Amino acid sequence: MLSVAVDLLARDGVAGFTARRIATEANTSTPAIYELFGDKSGLVREVFFEGFRLLRRQLDAVDRSDDPRADLLELLSRYRGFMRENPVLSDVMFSRPFTDFEPGPAELDASGSVRIFIVELVSRCIEAGVLRGDPTDVAHVLVALVQGLAAAENAGRLGTSIESVDRRWALAVKAAIDGLSGQRSKGAS
Repeated sequence: MLSVAVDLLARDGVAGFTARRIATEANTSTPAIYELFGDKSGLVREVFFEGFRLLRRQLDAVDRSDDPRADLLELLSRYRGFMRENPVLSDVMFSRPFTDFEPGPAELDASGSVRIFIVELVSRCIEAGVLRGDPTDVAHVLVALVQGLAAAENAGRLGTSIESVDRRWALAVKAAIDGLSGQRSKGAS
């Protein structure tokens, strides 16, 4: 049912996300959904958790090499890819479009494994002299950058061509990495 719910959300958005539609597509009953998840907010809660599990799987594909900067850039690219491929799910995870779902401590902790993974890669960059600063602070800055750029890209506000969007991504990421390393950004490479 959870897989069907995530697929339905991706296909039909928040407006089409109803227990009845999920039940129909999962070949089950609406009461079965309520029995399993409690209510719609319980189902949204599980979709929220599933989003972070899927994001973590995407980020786990980043191989650790001898180049921590390249690894970090790959992580940021995969994060972007996840948000591009899952815009509505990303919205549930980061913007919370459902009025009947307010994340509590457990939901906020769901992003913990993702956060720890990113902080670890940032820490490697700091240890290698690629970046400066507190690893948690730097990770928050980079995640906010990726989420903001991805939201703008998904909304069509980052450019009208793939080339312009990619160029702006490269410029922003290079400026952030250079700024966090103490270097001056001279444009996208």
